[in-house]
Amino acid sequence: MNIEDIIKYEEGRLNDAQTLRLFSNLIQSGAVWSLQGHYGRTASAMIQDGWISRSGELQDKCYDNGIL
Repeated sequence: MNIEDIIKYEEGRLNDAQTLRLFSNLIQSGAVWSLQGHYGRTASAMIQDGWISRSGELQDKCYDNGIL
């Protein structure tokens, strides 16, 4: 878990691609489920909306929409 990226996220200094990568990493490490509730809810929404898989892999939707 990269604390600097979490701070940047909370300060609104990450773009969409950086935010998706952050949440991908947090899901892969399992840390997202131990952080504040916002992180788990956001991760769940990203999974449900098809941006990231349950295992934390970025999905084709990220590339198809020009985010990555």
